[in-house]
Amino acid sequence: MNARRINWPIWAGFLLSLIAFLSYFFVFVWFPVTRDFPWANLLLFALAAALLLVGVRRALATDRSSDPSSTLGVDRPHPTGSKIVAAILATLSVAIFGLFIFATFIIARRLPISHSAPQISQKAPDFTLSDTNGKSVSLSELLASPVNGNAPKGVLLVFYRGYW
Repeated sequence: MNARRINWPIWAGFLLSLIAFLSYFFVFVWFPVTRDFPWANLLLFALAAALLLVGVRRALATDRSSDPSSTLGVDRPHPTGSKIVAAILATLSVAIFGLFIFATFIIARRLPISHSAPQISQKAPDFTLSDTNGKSVSLSELLASPVNGNAPKGVLLVFYRGYW
């Protein structure tokens, strides 16, 4: 009886590379620690590459039959279909990784610079914004009102996601 075994490392590697690609845009982009440098996704891609390597080696290796009724000691090559599927999945996974690198490291860095944004140590223009209670607060008002009896030296602005 000759049972076909599924080359699970190649399929797991391909699936993991898809998860690594999609998880950046749907999960990891929400957290600054994984958005600024996608280390978690690169780790997932490294695990996928290891599985793909094992899967490709397994697909290209010869199979020594353990069935006693078959010819003993004869190496049989894997079916050609297994080799083709392994090559296609490995190529698609490498293309997915290349697309991820291109999108996160090349295209994202080409976003235009905001020329009107204040630079570091440059004084911000006067503005009026609503605080979390809905009260209007201006920059000049914050700089003029004393804090603990002393005039403030500066203002720290914190923007909360969802309030703007």
